[in-house]
Amino acid sequence: MPAQPVTQALILAGGQATRMRPYTDDAPKAMVPVAGAPIVGYQLAWLAEHGVDAVTISGGYKHEMITDYVGDGSRFGLRVDYAIEDEPLGRGGGLKYAATHLANPDAPFFVLNGDVITTFSLADLAQFHHAHDGAVTIALSPYRSNWGVAELDGDKIRGFVQSPELPYWINAGIYVFDPDVVDELPDIGDHEDTTFPKLAEGGQLIGYRLAGYWRGIDTVKDVIAATQEVKQHGRVLPEQFRTTAVDA
Repeated sequence: MPAQPVTQALILAGGQATRMRPYTDDAPKAMVPVAGAPIVGYQLAWLAEHGVDAVTISGGYKHEMITDYVGDGSRFGLRVDYAIEDEPLGRGGGLKYAATHLANPDAPFFVLNGDVITTFSLADLAQFHHAHDGAVTIALSPYRSNWGVAELDGDKIRGFVQSPELPYWINAGIYVFDPDVVDELPDIGDHEDTTFPKLAEGGQLIGYRLAGYWRGIDTVKDVIAATQEVKQHGRVLPEQFRTTAVDA
């Protein structure tokens, strides 16, 4: 039986992101501009492009900037609601609280960390999740070294490969959740330290190896790299979604 499409998503955008300073001194991480447009703008455009019609944003630190930028989501072709934390709940607690604000709490939903930009197919991810009958599917991206790797011939260096992909897969910060998992999330804390290990032990945590562009934005260096990459891939958002100018 074919899977029903997943048409709702939750974005975790409540953290302070101290490693992103000075970008996050006066703004939440989701509002850091990449080629002129906030990270959350790229995420909403991507979700709408892939058939999502309802999004809940979990906010905390300086959340007003997100609500002012996104509004009701209509300019992205979406319905956007908000789950604002009165106090920090951690990613797992924030996810659990925000899940109660989903358009349909009884249906599967995508989850995005608020610091990733990508272009892969969400329909493929949803179908993979359905076919493997797990509770949560995690999108995985190839691990790329932050350093140049020496090519050796015995003890002689023949050259260097800059930032190569290594034979490992990392959590890409994008998930499909079955609704039954929500009750297993912590009220406060991180689901990756609590819920995920239990699901993995029970064989209910599935890994989907994504194909296509993906960039996690965790440092100032990542912002610069992401800006260059979205330009190269022709993915710069239109002017109406930008908050700053696009550098030449």
